[in-house]
Amino acid sequence: MTQTLIWTVVALIAIGLYLSWTAGRLDRLHARIDAARAALDAQLLRRASVAQELATSGVLDPAASIVLYQAAHAARQAEEEQREVIESELSQALRAVFGEPEQVEAVQQAPGGEEAAGELAAAVRRVPMARRFHNDAVRAARALRRHRTVRWFRLAGHAPFPLAFEMDDEPPVALADRPA
Repeated sequence: MTQTLIWTVVALIAIGLYLSWTAGRLDRLHARIDAARAALDAQLLRRASVAQELATSGVLDPAASIVLYQAAHAARQAEEEQREVIESELSQALRAVFGEPEQVEAVQQAPGGEEAAGELAAAVRRVPMARRFHNDAVRAARALRRHRTVRWFRLAGHAPFPLAFEMDDEPPVALADRPA
C-alpha cells in the first residue's frame, strides 16, 4: 500500500511539474506575442509617420503627395479591425509613389530629401521583419495551444487565441534596394 501511494504521489508531482512548466511556457509565448505586437505597432506607426512627413514636405509632386498623405493618415488613424487592410493600402501607395528609382532620386535631390528617403527606406524594411517576428510568435503559441494537455487542463486560461497580422508589406523596389 505505501509503495503504491509513494509511486502515485511521485507520478502526480511529475504531472504537476509538467503542467506547470507547460503553463509557464505558454505564458512566456503570450508575453512574446505582446512584445512582438508592440514592436510591430511601433514600426507601422513609424512608417506611416515618415510617409506622412514626406508627403507634406513638398518634395513630391502634388498628386503623389495627396495619395501618400491620405494613405499614411488613414494608417495612423486606423481602428484595430481595419488595421491590416489600411496598412496594406499604405504599402500599395508607397509602391505606387516610389515604384521607379527616378522618383527616389528626385526626392533625394530636394533639400532634406536624402535624409527623408533614408528614413523611409529604413522604415519600410523594418515592417516585414517586425511582422515576421510577430507571426512566428503567434505560430508557436498556436502550436502549443493545440496540444491536448493544454486544452484539457485549460492551461491558456482566459487568454485570447493569438491572431497573426496579415498584410501586404512588400516594400517599393526602389526603396528596398537603397542602402541604409
